[in-house]
Amino acid sequence: MLRFFHRYQYYFILAAIVIFACMCIFAFLYYIPARASLLYGPPAKTLSISNRIEFASRLLAHGDVLTTPLDPNGLEQPFRVEPGESVISISDRLEGLGFISNANAFYDYAVYTGIDLTIQSGDFTLSPAQSIIDIAQSLQKFSPTDATLIILPGWRMEEIAASLPTSGLSIDPDAFLSAATTPPQVLAFASPTTMEGFLFPDTYTLPRETTLNQLLDVIGRNFTSRLTTDMQTSFSNQGLTVLQAVTLASIIQREAVHVEEAPIIASVYLNRLSIGMKLDADPTIQYALGYQFDTNSWWKSPLSLADLEVISPYNTYLNTGLPPTPISNPGIEALMAVAFPQSTNYYFFRAACDGSGYHAFAATFEEQLANGCP
Repeated sequence: MLRFFHRYQYYFILAAIVIFACMCIFAFLYYIPARASLLYGPPAKTLSISNRIEFASRLLAHGDVLTTPLDPNGLEQPFRVEPGESVISISDRLEGLGFISNANAFYDYAVYTGIDLTIQSGDFTLSPAQSIIDIAQSLQKFSPTDATLIILPGWRMEEIAASLPTSGLSIDPDAFLSAATTPPQVLAFASPTTMEGFLFPDTYTLPRETTLNQLLDVIGRNFTSRLTTDMQTSFSNQGLTVLQAVTLASIIQREAVHVEEAPIIASVYLNRLSIGMKLDADPTIQYALGYQFDTNSWWKSPLSLADLEVISPYNTYLNTGLPPTPISNPGIEALMAVAFPQSTNYYFFRAACDGSGYHAFAATFEEQLANGCP
């Protein structure tokens, strides 16, 4: 009887080992490549299956190193790539000159994406304020037949759609707007109902034959790659989901004329949200009003008192809390401002009277009135 028990114990252990081995194989063959593709885009077609798994594992091990600049305040500097210079040499020199924090991370990303085969020789202007991914893409050699789509911070979807005909992409603006109401799977973690807010502002250089779904996927992956773990943790610590944080950033993007004020403006809105005070944000009214035919603009300015009464879920003068979706597509500075706002006791702000684009901030309504222009 004891021998019989030991025999089945042996089979149980053997089965457990087999299951564990299968799980490991699954992780290496499916999960790791899929996760790397989600975060960093598809691997180069020239890589073998084993190399795809190897470099996908390396990228995931680097974590935020790939997306975190070495020095956010770093200045632009010249950098020269010599004819025939290897990507290993380029990686080492970038680290040695203080552009990046990790030469191995640059090398792994370049090989994984295939950028190592398209880096061009010549003179470049780079900055430690760029991430490893940004620098690698800056050195990539693009074909003159590629299309270039530029998304500016603060644009709404319709403005992006209107720029498509001049980008070189054969994508119909109306089809773009229709498809953008269904976010790609890469953004599922944020649970958006539309891509408004997640069309990350950047310069996208793509083959002219890029399809609509491919374009939205590329843009979605770009947003995902910029949203670091630290930022997501900070959003959560403030009681914000990713969608809520992006929504708030979209308002700040439209409010902050000068980027250095963004963290202060973020503090005002976060302070208001914390006490259930209405946001009273003009950009949400502008979004609700929509296109203005008399000025050919999506952003009416100035607003009238009657405009503040428009019936819309986006009217933050009438409704408490955040609007149901983002109202524009915020850049990294606005997103960072929400993640890392300045600590203030401000609940009010208004445009400075000198027309500089700066704002006067106040802790009380009385101070807000005192900041009014003569």
